[in-house]
Amino acid sequence: MPNVARLSSSSMLKGDIQIQQPDRLASAIARRAAEIRATVPDLELAIDVDAGPALTLARAGGYSLTAILVSAAATALRELPWANAAYRDGHFERYERVNIGVVVTTEDGLLIPAVLDADTKSLAQLTAELGTLAARARSGELTPPEQAGTTFTLSDFTALAAYRITPMITAPQAAALTAGAVRRAPVVADDVVVAGDVMTLTLACDHRILFGERAARLLGRIAELVREPAR
Repeated sequence: MPNVARLSSSSMLKGDIQIQQPDRLASAIARRAAEIRATVPDLELAIDVDAGPALTLARAGGYSLTAILVSAAATALRELPWANAAYRDGHFERYERVNIGVVVTTEDGLLIPAVLDADTKSLAQLTAELGTLAARARSGELTPPEQAGTTFTLSDFTALAAYRITPMITAPQAAALTAGAVRRAPVVADDVVVAGDVMTLTLACDHRILFGERAARLLGRIAELVREPAR
């Protein structure tokens, strides 16, 4: 548990102040976030997506929405290999395997277990593996290999209240994706405007390797696969 100290003074307008020392994980997250913001020239793009088909498929097949998002991202990365890459020490790296890191929130901070070879796995396999990885992350049982080898990062906020969240790139990866809360909004179906379920996908990219057009193509392909998940 983090060390907590309490400061008391009758003259303090803020009342009692607690000084909390971050643990190792919280310190690593803070240090890494500051490094990324200071050193990575990021580019951000967002798109609203009709999430109705994905929700219907998830309910019908017993899949998680996260699994559908992972599958869409992994498929897009396989099709657009220059996005499954990194900028490191002045050179580009392209990766053979598509490994999606999925952010899991724990009591102590964030962990990013890796779904290895996500482009080769079915939705049923992804749903089961994601559930296992999330449980192991929250119980503190993740091993270092289970957090290594990630080539792209996904944060799924579809069950929360925020519609649009800026992703934090996990350097040296080329990009990271967030999916915002699913909300009721107008959508067009067969040229008719109806009430539907919409989510916002936001992509953050390292502009040194994944610049405007390529970033837009990647986000557009992910959005297309979320809109038509049966494909």
